[in-house]
Amino acid sequence: MSQDSGDFFKGFIFGGLVGAIVGILFAPKSGRETREELALKADELISKAKEEMEKHQEDYEKALGKIKEAGSSVKESVLGAGEKITEAVHSGKETAEDKKKRLKKALDAGIAAYNEKKKRDA
Repeated sequence: MSQDSGDFFKGFIFGGLVGAIVGILFAPKSGRETREELALKADELISKAKEEMEKHQEDYEKALGKIKEAGSSVKESVLGAGEKITEAVHSGKETAEDKKKRLKKALDAGIAAYNEKKKRDA
């Protein structure tokens, strides 16, 4: 529930109570009639408060469900990305080892050729 919704709900309840009290104080009715009207107004106010609470409860539950779904989706994405990174690192290591071996062979062949030429020229 957002801060604005909570403030509205509090203001709604407070306004209803103030309105009921002011209405009772200025009503030109007998005590019995006033009490009956007060009971009716209180029931109406409680009913409206329950409706508002249920409305916000549903919104809260919907938002919570969406957050959980998004969390699951993010978790799956992160796990998938982790697996891809692990595969890429492994593949990179294999490629680097292969390149290292090929370079060593090329250097060894170059050194052998240089030494062979050096022997022939001498």
